[in-house]
Amino acid sequence: MTQTITPRVRMLVLLFLAVTGALLAGAGPASAHAALTGSDPAQGVVVDKAPAQVSLTFSETVSMNDDSLRVLDPKGARVDTGKPSEVSGTTYAVQLHSGLPDGTYTVTYQVVSADSHPVAGAYTFSIGSPSETSVSVSGQEAGGGVVGWLYGFGRYASYAGFIVMTGGAAFVLACWRRGTGVPALQRLVVTGWVAMAAATLFLLLLRGSYTGSGKLGDVFDLDLLGEVLQTKTGAALVSRLLLLAAAALFIAVLFGAYDKREGEEKRDLTFGLAIGGTVVAAGLAASWAMAEHASTGLQPGIAMPVDVLHLLAVATWLGGLTTLLVALYRAPADRPVEAPAARRFSRLALGSVCVVAATGTYQSWRQLGSWSALTDTGYGRLLLVKIGLVALLIGIAWISRRWTARLADTTTEEAVRKSAPEKEHVTASAGSTDTAQQTSGDAEAGSGSAKRAAQLARQQAAVDATRQKRLRDSDAHRIGLRRSVLAEAGVAVVVLAVTTLLTSTEPGRTEQDAAAANRASSSSSSSAGDSASGALTLDMSFDTGGTDGKGVVSVDLDPARTGANEMHVYVTRPNGRAFDVPEVKVAFTLEAKDIGPLPVVPDHITTGHWSATGVQIPMAGEWEISVTVRTSDVDQVTVSKNAQIG
Repeated sequence: MTQTITPRVRMLVLLFLAVTGALLAGAGPASAHAALTGSDPAQGVVVDKAPAQVSLTFSETVSMNDDSLRVLDPKGARVDTGKPSEVSGTTYAVQLHSGLPDGTYTVTYQVVSADSHPVAGAYTFSIGSPSETSVSVSGQEAGGGVVGWLYGFGRYASYAGFIVMTGGAAFVLACWRRGTGVPALQRLVVTGWVAMAAATLFLLLLRGSYTGSGKLGDVFDLDLLGEVLQTKTGAALVSRLLLLAAAALFIAVLFGAYDKREGEEKRDLTFGLAIGGTVVAAGLAASWAMAEHASTGLQPGIAMPVDVLHLLAVATWLGGLTTLLVALYRAPADRPVEAPAARRFSRLALGSVCVVAATGTYQSWRQLGSWSALTDTGYGRLLLVKIGLVALLIGIAWISRRWTARLADTTTEEAVRKSAPEKEHVTASAGSTDTAQQTSGDAEAGSGSAKRAAQLARQQAAVDATRQKRLRDSDAHRIGLRRSVLAEAGVAVVVLAVTTLLTSTEPGRTEQDAAAANRASSSSSSSAGDSASGALTLDMSFDTGGTDGKGVVSVDLDPARTGANEMHVYVTRPNGRAFDVPEVKVAFTLEAKDIGPLPVVPDHITTGHWSATGVQIPMAGEWEISVTVRTSDVDQVTVSKNAQIG
């Protein structure tokens, strides 16, 4: 039996680790949920007079500390004074020193969005005329690196623990109450609780470094931990730990006192555990809903309870599925999962799927905002992957329902009836063995006879257990159900990984709004630059030939003259929506003087936007500006245009 199960379980574990690593490794600084939608002075603009302050406008409210908003002069020295302050709504400002000299200044920001995710970025503006600057805008990331990966893994572990613990308890209480006495199910639910508790504590310790310095050494900084406890996310994590204490009491009663009760007393305790367990599970689900996506944006008063329902339904479905899988493989031979229990779970899972579909549809509408966001944004594409996986999961679940309907209960009476001849043979063999051993042991002491009797009893028990397992596993319908449930569990692991990644990805609605705002800001800045200093803007269509390989790349060069220039590169789809490509490179060539190509690799700023400062144009002339756009590992193209510079 063990030799048959082990490879399948090992395969599922390897799938779990592979998907977790692949998806969590892809979570990076682009996963911010609040986006910069405006600034004053605007990005790349050249102003005649030094401003008194710098203000930033985000797509939602953000949290700031003393160093969240900084302004640096060309040498890298800070020129801001005092703490950042809220001007109005989602606009925040920091005051500047008076009498700032001409040159290029860099604005850096690192804040925490209302849905708990860190946001970082940088841009430049100039006073009088642009100049060289020693400040690099690259490396401005939040929630990245080792700490970001660990935080993402902790989030996954906490979701998985919640699903296993909640779904396992629901399966036992609602579908198979005899399961309270099965050690494998007890270990499964307790493991879910331990995983969730450990992950929650882990996230609490990592939180300060995740939203701040990104240094692993800051994990045990008590001052930083104190700041985290004063935030909404910190309060949610602490609440989760307190609710887990109540969940521990629930689990202790479920697998302890409840298993020993009978009759009316057990029915009363069932009602109490059902109410108490639902309240605790809803509270745990609310600790996510009140601190993440659902708490911000459109209709938070509706979105938060919908999110709680969604999490509870997912846990009941996928957690119950995991518990059924363990029960099918690990339940004792004398206590197999009965057909009525499997059918009850089938009905419960069907209801959960309906709730997941309804609440998921609402959440998708709320986060996407438009049909185009399904294909034009990272969130939308991930959502399409999740929808496809859920459809596959429902298809496999339908197959499981068919096996459940055919499942034949192998009762104890049937086992006895079918195995009567074999049992007589085993008993006769055991009797012969007993007689031989008795004859050879006449000369031994009485204590030796007792020892042999105990050995014979253990041998008989082992034979009986093996026979019962063989009879139980001979049911073809039970074998079919095992395989289909195992397939469901494998797909469910991938669904959970994609869902975790979705919760740390910028919603499509926010991404599109931010891209539109940035585009408008760039256009206005470019227009102002054209009239003031002859800034240059070139638009070039490209087609790499691969999937999603068409678009338009725009190059803005300011002030488009000899010496240092500031360059911005924007990549958009044919419909005007900004989107990211893996790589953008620019080169300048002056063929008349045999100069170049002079390569420039701009830094990624935000969705569809790259920037470089201090781009040196050595002499005036008609320069060829070439842009290489790579849209995949193998698909890239170079487009170019000529323009007079200087």
